[in-house]
Order: sequence, then C-alpha cells, then structure tokens
Amino acid sequence: MRSAAIEAINVSKNYGVTQALKSANFKAESGQVTALFGENGAGKSTLMKILAGIERPTSGEIKVFGEKVEIYSPIDAQSLGITIIHQELSLCPNLSVRDNIFMGRENSKLGFMNYTHEEEVTRRVLAQLEEVIDPETRVENLRLGLQQIVEIARALTINSKVLIMDEPTSALSSTEVAVLFKIILELKEKGVAIIYISHHLEEALEISDHAIVLRDGQVVAEADVADIDLEWVVSNMLGRTFKEQAHKNSGRTKGRNILEIKNARILERGIATSKLYAVEDFSLTVKAGEIVSIYGLMGAGRTELMEALAGRDDFAHGELLLDGIDVKHLSVQNRIKAGMGLVPEDRQRDGLIQQMSVGSNLSLASYMSHIKCGLVNRSTEKTKIEEAIKNVRVKTSGRDMPIESLSGGNQQKVVLGRMLLTDPKILLLDEPTRGIDVGAKGEIFDLLRERAEQGLAILFVTSEISEAINWSDRIVVMSRGHVVGIYKPSDVTREEIMSIAESTKEEGARV
Repeated sequence: MRSAAIEAINVSKNYGVTQALKSANFKAESGQVTALFGENGAGKSTLMKILAGIERPTSGEIKVFGEKVEIYSPIDAQSLGITIIHQELSLCPNLSVRDNIFMGRENSKLGFMNYTHEEEVTRRVLAQLEEVIDPETRVENLRLGLQQIVEIARALTINSKVLIMDEPTSALSSTEVAVLFKIILELKEKGVAIIYISHHLEEALEISDHAIVLRDGQVVAEADVADIDLEWVVSNMLGRTFKEQAHKNSGRTKGRNILEIKNARILERGIATSKLYAVEDFSLTVKAGEIVSIYGLMGAGRTELMEALAGRDDFAHGELLLDGIDVKHLSVQNRIKAGMGLVPEDRQRDGLIQQMSVGSNLSLASYMSHIKCGLVNRSTEKTKIEEAIKNVRVKTSGRDMPIESLSGGNQQKVVLGRMLLTDPKILLLDEPTRGIDVGAKGEIFDLLRERAEQGLAILFVTSEISEAINWSDRIVVMSRGHVVGIYKPSDVTREEIMSIAESTKEEGARV
C-alpha cells in the first residue's frame, strides 16, 4: 500500500478579508500522480505555495510521511524533499541556464565554484528532457517553451520526494509534453509523489492516477481517474454542467480591410546578419469584424510573426498596412496610436507590472491620452479604469488592489482591457488563454466576440485546435515559418488541422 507522502489537514488561508482556502483537505501518495483541478481563483496555487513553503497557512496542519511539520520557507520544504515547478516561471532572465538550474545550490569546494560539474549536470538533465541548450545561454534569449524546460530541469536536479508541477506544459509543444510525461512515469516508478496542475484537462487525466477538485477554496470532489471522465471534472470545477459552445458568426458583417500583410519575411530572433527566417513569404488580410486564428506547432513562427506585427521585431521584407497606411517602420507606441494592440504570450514578463495596482496596469497603454497641458486628468483616468473593469468583467474588489492578488484569468482580462482602452482597430493576441481555466477561456472569447460584433478586427495565435475551430471565422495553419493552409472552421476537422500543421508542403487551401 502506498504511503501518504504529503497531507494538508483543514488548511485555511486568508488574505485580509478574502478567504482563499477554507478548511481544505488534500493528500498525495508516493508513486502516484495526483491531479488537482479547479478554476482560476479556486485556491490551487495558494495550497501548493503553502506546501512548498512560499506561503504560511492561516490555520490547519501539514504532514509529511505522517509527521506533522512546520514549513516556514522554500528551504524548509526542500529539506523535506518538496520541490515546486511554478506556474509563472521563477527564473532570473539575465543569468545563464546553468546558473538558474543551480541557483541557491551552487557547487563549490574550498570556496571555489565547480562550474565544470554544474555544466555536466545541466547538459545531462537537458538531454533527459531531449533538449540541446548551451548551459551558458542567458535565459532571456530563450523562447518561452525552452524557459519552461529550464524550470523543469532545475526541479529534476533536486532529489525530490514530492514534486509539485503547477502548469508545467503551458508553453510546451506536443513533442515536449510527451517527453515530460515519460519522465513523470519514471519518477512514479521511483516512488516520487507528483502533484499535477493543468488547465489542459484531458492532458491531466491522461497522466494522473487520482483527481481532486477545488472550488471556492474547498475540496468538493475526489476520485480515482479510472472511475471518472472529463465531464465529471468540468462539472465539479464549475458546480454545473458545461458544454463548449462554438463561435456563432453568421450574420456578423465583415467590413473593410484593416490589416494587410504582404510577403512578410521575419528573421529568427537574435540573428541580424544571416538569412535564417522564422517567417517567410507570409501574406494575410484581416477585415473589420473578423476573427482570424493562427494555429501551428512550436517553431512554426507564430510568436515571431505577432512580435513583428506589434513592432517589437523587424520585418526583413514585405509590407504591413493598417487601415491602408504603411506602419512597418513605426515604433510600438506609434503602432498603438495608429490602432494596433498586442496581448503578449507571457503576461507576467511582457503584459503586467506586478508591483502596480489593477488600475495602474489598466491605464498604462492609454496613459498619455489623459494628459492635457502637462497634467493628468485623474477623474477621466479613474472613469476609464472603472469602465474597463466592468466591460472586461475583472473580478476584483477595486482598482487599487495589487495585480498579483488576481487569478491568472483575471490578470489576462486586465491585459486585454488595457489594450481595449487604446481604442484599437485590430487586436493581436498571442496565446490569449494560456494557463487559464475552461470557464475563464469562455469569458475571454465571449469578450472578443462582442468586440468583433462592434467592428474590431481580431487576430489570435493558439496552440489549442478547439479554440481555432470554435471561435474563428478563418483558421491560418502555419508550419516552419510558412502558411500551409487557410480554412473555414466548417471545412476542416481537428485531425486535418494537426496533419496540415505537421506538413512541410507549401500552401494548401485558401479561403
């Protein structure tokens, strides 16, 4: 019989008047993967932070292998064999891959650093993850998926008895997920207790043995995975039945051409002199009131395209017209003024300032519009912020609340609301639902649909085929920097999209 590796008993956590956890009971056993499900704000990350020593419970107790323990810090947790892979990456971008993996655990002898040993271990654990990354590479120069690999690699170098994985695959490709799952199975065989949190519900069910559901800070359901299905998970998460609704676009009028991309070529990041293109010969038109999605596997060039469209990277060749005006040489700020808004892939690094309030984050992009004669019109700014909170349905007790107090889904609404305050003609969204739950995803796309009905052009990148099919008027499929097909959702299946995305052939169907 498996032993309980870690157990939370009647654990509560209060943040002022907000109760994030309410007498929650949770247990994970050795040699087993326990999936923890719940909407954003259900208390999943709070509970895991308590187990990992990042937060202290208001009440309740923690047991590790049957012994009551006090976990005052992450160092205490590590000494007990508890390691966490964070949902929001905890890497230092200006340090190397090696330095991040061994941060706080530097290998030294007689006062001298043993970099050779650290480099050997770094290469070995990255090889285990089937990735070839130079240990000396600065983390900030890696794409988000590889940064997530580094975070996972760091956890694997620690001899853990309990491994908490909070959204470990949110930026990984399907190939990288398969490799991680293989490692999870190996850890299970070694008796490690694994706690797995993911908003990719089917993925979590695939790898897990046991499921626990949190709702409003309380454990509301628990079962072996062999005895449940996806509907059980979703209904317990939401407290009601839920069916994913397809996007209804019939009757919505498409207007003039808002965005025109012609024969775009975009160099790979960090490569200024070679002819290695992340995107090559890309052409697309998006009309007012139209929702267009871009689907492709990791490395297809999706994010590089979005960054170049927003002005954060350069076009090596091609044309970029916004409402008929050439904007290719405009700065990011001037593109925003011209009517182009970007919701970035990594909201923590590029979308939010964690030390600021909800209101301050909302007004960042439109701040200059509130200035007259060198003075900020605080009344107008306040009104706009309150309207944005209401319009994008941010769940917060007020605009002065710290942004870090919000769930992932509500933080994403703040990023979206901020760009909508700039009154854009087109909204560019890179993985707009990354790391948020099924309910919040629906709310985000409902907001986008409402704006499209008002004439806003929308172009979004997604790695979830269901999002592309359910919410797009047209789906652009990319592979290795090229468009390999453009389809109406009614004309293509999930399986066909996946097959097309893996293709190396030049352009297929176009609509």
